[in-house]
Amino acid sequence: MLLLAASFASAQAPAAAVERGSATAKGGFRNENDIRDKFINWREDTDARLWLTAIGYDTSAIKDVTAAKPSGEKADVVVTVTKSDGAGRRHGISIKLVSSPNGFNQIDKRWLRQYAKMWEMPPEIVAALRLFVGEDPPVGKTRRPERMFLTELSKEVQAAVVGFFSARKEQIVADLLRGEGTGRADLFMVAWKPGRETRWKIVTADDAIRFFGDGPVEITRSGNLKIGRITMQRKGGDGGRETAKMLQFKMNPSLVFEMK
Repeated sequence: MLLLAASFASAQAPAAAVERGSATAKGGFRNENDIRDKFINWREDTDARLWLTAIGYDTSAIKDVTAAKPSGEKADVVVTVTKSDGAGRRHGISIKLVSSPNGFNQIDKRWLRQYAKMWEMPPEIVAALRLFVGEDPPVGKTRRPERMFLTELSKEVQAAVVGFFSARKEQIVADLLRGEGTGRADLFMVAWKPGRETRWKIVTADDAIRFFGDGPVEITRSGNLKIGRITMQRKGGDGGRETAKMLQFKMNPSLVFEMK
């Protein structure tokens, strides 16, 4: 597994610390723009040099590093590394910034029809999820007048929903975490600031997919769907606007620090 964890304080990191996979450094960072800028300034930035080492580079063999923050892609920052021999490689990095070990982070949000097309949902699954998000009015007595929870659907429909997501779990988790096409992410970075220090970890998207997808597909007591370590729910909120009916997927990024 490709990973590197670090705590940031106020000292230069010796080479031995990098070899052990941990270090201390001067700077912290607040958002994706800071991370992009640190990669651009990699020659002087200790953090960025450690990130490049974590990704698998010998920084003495790097000629140039460029970084950009794209829009509408799964990768939050795209880093292109050119080695001394002229070979270049693009790395899309999905970044999650968290302030609590128990916090949940939205990893994907779309209209149901978009997911239905992506994952080729059969009509009966689409119909069930239309009730779940409130695109269709509830049938019978429900906890909320605007929608139904999965636990309020018939046992047969619940089983069909669980069966569909179980059969497509690998593809679904990969789409949620890595994305598709040119905007996909091949690295997953979590930055957690529990106090004065900032702790971070980088893993491959493949490792993140295996870890967060690990576990059964099941309907929770609250009536949402659990896919491994990922939760599917109705977006809600938004003052009752139509966007409240979108489907969203959430997870706790800080769990990445438990990966071995």
